[in-house]
Order: sequence, then C-alpha cells, then structure tokens
Amino acid sequence: MTSLQVLVVDDEPAIRQVLAAHLRKAGYSVEQAGGGNAALERLFRGDVDVALCDINMPDMSGIELLRQARASGIDTAFIMMTAYASVDTAIEAMKAGAADYMIKPLNNEELLHRLSKVGDLRGLRAENQVLRKLVLGAGEEVFSFNSPAMREVERMVAKVSPTNSTVLITGESGTGKGVAARHIHQQSQRADAPFIPVNCGAIPENLVESELFGHTRGAFTGADKARKGLFLEADRGTIFLDEVGELPLALQVKLLHVIEHKEVRPVGSEQARRVNVRIVAATNRDLGEMVAQGKFRQDLFFRLSVFHIHMPPLRERRQDLPALVRFLLQRSMQRLGNGHRLSVDPAVEDILLSHDWPGNVRELENTIDRALIMAEGGHITLADLPPQITKVAQPPHPGGGVQLSGTLREQVRKYEAVLILRTIEEAGGDRRAAANILDIGLSSLYRKLEEIEAQGLLSEGHYSHHEIQQI
Repeated sequence: MTSLQVLVVDDEPAIRQVLAAHLRKAGYSVEQAGGGNAALERLFRGDVDVALCDINMPDMSGIELLRQARASGIDTAFIMMTAYASVDTAIEAMKAGAADYMIKPLNNEELLHRLSKVGDLRGLRAENQVLRKLVLGAGEEVFSFNSPAMREVERMVAKVSPTNSTVLITGESGTGKGVAARHIHQQSQRADAPFIPVNCGAIPENLVESELFGHTRGAFTGADKARKGLFLEADRGTIFLDEVGELPLALQVKLLHVIEHKEVRPVGSEQARRVNVRIVAATNRDLGEMVAQGKFRQDLFFRLSVFHIHMPPLRERRQDLPALVRFLLQRSMQRLGNGHRLSVDPAVEDILLSHDWPGNVRELENTIDRALIMAEGGHITLADLPPQITKVAQPPHPGGGVQLSGTLREQVRKYEAVLILRTIEEAGGDRRAAANILDIGLSSLYRKLEEIEAQGLLSEGHYSHHEIQQI
C-alpha cells in the first residue's frame, strides 16, 4: 500500500472520528478538519495527498473548497461524500476536479478500495519515471568478476537482496558501493518501486532534514510549496544513503527514529507520516572510529550495520583487471559513440594492468574514457593516458614489496611473471584454474610460462617465494 496523508473533512465530529479511526487502522496517516475554512488552511501547507470531503458543510461546500484549492495550486486529490444521491451533484463535483464520489453511509471496504485506486494514480508519474530508468538500464551488461573477494561480495549481495534488511556497504571511493546498492534493489522484491540515491555529503547541513523528510508550505523562508522529501519519494522502494558518515549528529537521531518507527515528520508538520522504505547506506569512512570519537551515534551504527558488505579496493583483486579493462573499453566505446574498430598499444595495456589505481574502478573508467576521446584513428597510445598514470615508473608494491627496475616494458614483464606464478600457487598448482582466474586461455598460460623460463625472470638473483607473496 502506498503511504498516503489523508485529510477527513466533515462538520459532524462523530463521522470524522469514526472515519479517521478506520483509516488509521488500515495504515493511513490521517488528520481531521471540521469545515471548509479549516480544511483550506490545512491544505495550503501542501502535504495532504487525499481529502475525503463532505459536500454539504455550513461554512463552505465541499465543491467550493475543491475549487478554491485548485485555484491556489493545491493538487490534493478529492473524494467527495454526500448523504444525498444526486447525479447533478456528482457531475458538478467531477467537473470541479474531484477524483471520486461516494454516497453516505460509506462502506468501509469500498472506501479503502477507492483510496487505493487514488493512491495508485497519484504515484503513476513517479512510477513511470522509475520504470523508464529501469528500462534504460535493463540492457546494461553485467561484469563477471574473477577474484575470490568480489565473488564473495556477489554472494553476499545475492543473499541479502530478497530480504528487507538494512545494509551497510563500506569501502574506498570508486570501489562500486553505489553499483552494489543498485544491484541489491534490483534483485529485491522492491525492484519495481523507486531507487532513490542520496549523497549525504553534498547537501548543505541546513537543508538535509528538509531534503530527506520533506517540508510543508511556509515551513521556513523560501518554502513556497510543500515537498515530499526523499524518504517519501522512495516509499515501497529503496533509499541509498551514500556518504552516511557525513550526516550531522542531529540528523542521525532523526534517521534512527525513521528506522525504528518507520515514519517521517516533514519540517513544519505536526503529523508524522508512515513510510515503507528499505535503507542501504554506504561510507568510505571508519564508522567504528567515528563512534569512538563521538562523531557518529553508536545506536545508529548498530542499526545500519545489520548486514555489512565491504568492497575491496582494486589493488587487492588484480585478477579482475584484464577482463575489467576490456569490459570498460567496450562499454565506454558504446557510451561515447565511438563506432570504429579500436586498437590499443601494448604499452598502454601494460600500464593499465600494472597501475595501482588509488581511485579504484572509477579512476580506471575515467582514464579509459579520456583515452578514447584523445585517441587518433581509433588507436590508443601512451600519449592518450593522463600524465599521472604514465609517470608512474614502477608497479604497485602493497605491503612494501620488491622494487622492480629497468624500462617500463621490462618492469611489466617481470610483474606479469610474478603475478602468473603467484596465481598458480594460489590455485594449488592447477594451471587450468589459474588460467581461468587470469582470464586467459590455457595455451596462452603455457606460452607465458615458457617465456618466463626462457627469460630467466625468476631464476636465482631475482625474487624469492616471500617476495612473490608481497607483490
């Protein structure tokens, strides 16, 4: 059921109270108004979805209330009620812009059915936008990872996706936290509902509450119309709170309240609204350390990290690099409209495979995009790579490994030899498994091993077993 804010407008208190109690029991957020003027004042604040409105009231008729609301730019849907069945009255109400018309005494089940239909219609535009995004992304090719670390991430995503569990995704910038969050949503039962990404660090501190939870018209200077807020926009779907560690402490308290009570209170409103939304949060910061420093609430940390997924940096999963480079090259060519055949200088491939990529997948993708734009005649050379990439004279050394020397080509050949032998060792000597991990053919692996032996790259005087493990 879509979360709706309903205003019951009737001059008879008993009818208002009975209707309000029934609607609250059905899960709607409900307020009451005893007449047309009081209702118009409440509607002017702008966050009422549906007005269940009596037609015959002493101070103002329901139809006049509807006309004044429309003239003021209020788009609340109206369901009109009357004790007097009249075709003329019904026609007049519908011409004035009513969404529906019911005869008193109301049948409770029929009322809920009518409200459900109105809610579906009001959500149609948002649903269509979401569907368009899903359709546009439906044909996007998915990369298949080779590294054990990323296969474990894929396994955890597949496990948690069908649930409603809150998820915390951690990892360095550019490791794909947002991609993982979107996959969780697309593999969940909420896949047809909105996926709303929010960069918590990009919203000015004084606007965060309004952006997340919405505001009423006139709630503060500049609030010339009501805003639903991103949580209500994500109703029945998923909200992705990226950089959640940047939220101010005061907002952390309110976010905790949303998680625990499943309701939000727009700025300027006295009425909380129920919301059915799944939260996936992400951060590149150490939230545990922030808790110890008093910069992040421990209770919120526990709530967010019910299910924790860590995205490893690219330098720790080099088995993914060869296939990932090819995948990103192909995808970038399609996205940038580069239709002609592409060739890549071997030295470029060497650098792409040996660079440390501190900016992870995002840096790699940006580098490939730039190279495609700069390339002449569909041929990528070293001159097409950013200077900060080409000036790196040595391959990465996590943990302070061996320093390689010589020309770039010599260093890359040595590094490739180390990588191949280490992969074979990690595969327990199974060369076929090692070839699969490296994403090369078995015959190519044997040819490279012959080259390694012929060049004596790992003979005495080069690298020990311990050094191989360090590279």
